[in-house]
Amino acid sequence: MNIDFNKMNHLVPAIVQDALSGKVLMQGFMNEEALAKTQESGMVTFFSRSKNRLWTKGETSGNFMELVSVTVDCDGDSILIKANPRGPVCHTGADTCFFEENASKTGFIDQLRSIIKDRKNNPNDSSYTASLFARGINKIAQKVGEEAVEIVIEAKDDNKALFLGEAADLLFHYLVLLEAKNYELDEVMEVLMERHKK
Repeated sequence: MNIDFNKMNHLVPAIVQDALSGKVLMQGFMNEEALAKTQESGMVTFFSRSKNRLWTKGETSGNFMELVSVTVDCDGDSILIKANPRGPVCHTGADTCFFEENASKTGFIDQLRSIIKDRKNNPNDSSYTASLFARGINKIAQKVGEEAVEIVIEAKDDNKALFLGEAADLLFHYLVLLEAKNYELDEVMEVLMERHKK
């Protein structure tokens, strides 16, 4: 990474985003040492301007942030950190330093889509997903139909665990079907967004 630490007295802004939800959690500053420690330890570490030292988020509260990835902006003077927070991020007890709730896990769908794509492109014998692709589009479509019927049946009862299990099965197999057809979930979202405008 080509980071310009000279623009702001050897510090660069570091924006932290939840790797699953996509929510912006907080903003801090890093110097070269803080970035190196973050990458080595796997825990997000900043340079505290008030304490004039390195500060690992969560060192007092226990609410650490596990590093997922680091990217640099186009000018090389700010960093985007994706992380998994282990509790509230803000010192006030709020989920984020911007007082936004961070409960959504829907960002995991993008990770799941990547895994599904990988199973299609790099199949192995132990993968259930790869076995679906090997059976072809008819089998995948049939599986989506079966899961749809099963969720309808569970919807008539009051067993939350069974209903959620069938909902997860349906969503997973639907994503497999999209990948088998070489369509992106974003294309489906575009259809929904267009309908929402009307």
